[in-house]
Amino acid sequence: MNASEGYVVYFFPQALEALGDAIKPYLREGPGGEHVLCHEIDTAGALLEMTIEAEANDGRTVALELMVPQSMVKMVVSAHSEASFGFSPRVAPALMASLPPVAAKAPPATAPTQAVPQTGEAPKAEATNLPPEG
Repeated sequence: MNASEGYVVYFFPQALEALGDAIKPYLREGPGGEHVLCHEIDTAGALLEMTIEAEANDGRTVALELMVPQSMVKMVVSAHSEASFGFSPRVAPALMASLPPVAAKAPPATAPTQAVPQTGEAPKAEATNLPPEG
């Protein structure tokens, strides 16, 4: 599955300090620091609009829109569901060691190339009876 499951929005430390307690209910802690997990974002305009799906006290799902100046945003990461979020390799090292070599039947590096004609195989230029230019 390559569909986007949402976005992770990181803020500059000064932005978190300026937003103060207002942003804290929406922040999550992760390996890259505090961030906001959004369902959708809109980067058009001076404000970054973040849509967050949350559960109300009565159990209903509600969509909240948070808007902050784009200058407060350090980085936006698109999150996908096929792997856990993070900055580590997506494939386990043990699996990478067992992969077959690429191009197992490739010719040796000293073999003549087949991408261009070999000497003597090039087409001969036809003789022309045009006067010399100039």
